[in-house]
Amino acid sequence: MADTDLLVLPHFVAHDASDADLSTVPRIAVRVRPDGGVQPGGRAEVADLAVVAERENLAQALILRLLTPVGSLASLGHPEYGSRLHELIGAPRDSARRHLCRAFVLAAVAAEPRVEPGAVGFDFDPASEGPDSLVFTLVVQPTAGGDPLALNLEVGA
Repeated sequence: MADTDLLVLPHFVAHDASDADLSTVPRIAVRVRPDGGVQPGGRAEVADLAVVAERENLAQALILRLLTPVGSLASLGHPEYGSRLHELIGAPRDSARRHLCRAFVLAAVAAEPRVEPGAVGFDFDPASEGPDSLVFTLVVQPTAGGDPLALNLEVGA
């Protein structure tokens, strides 16, 4: 398969969100014949990014919002999009950093219109944390209804 690596930011990890990860799907190249018909051809290694919908789309949107530094899309007309989580990379793991992490995540999630206001849960998982990382679970209630959506995330140096 061709190289399909995507580099977003170092040490932002979404655990248990495999349904929300960008993934490639095989695509078979075809040739169009003069009569308008198609025949398989080319290499089967060609791949496209898969499209996600509904809950998976919301999970992906939340992860991308949290990974994107706020203000980095200002030149594209979205100055408020993103989060401030990147400011915590390299900071010591302490109570103040936990409070900032919670505040930065909740502020970013509040800007997502597909999440019910106030229907957000946030818990740290100290047992899973490394010396320079914070691990937390974010639970949101989609406005479309259904079960709450949970994301396990890690922010680290």
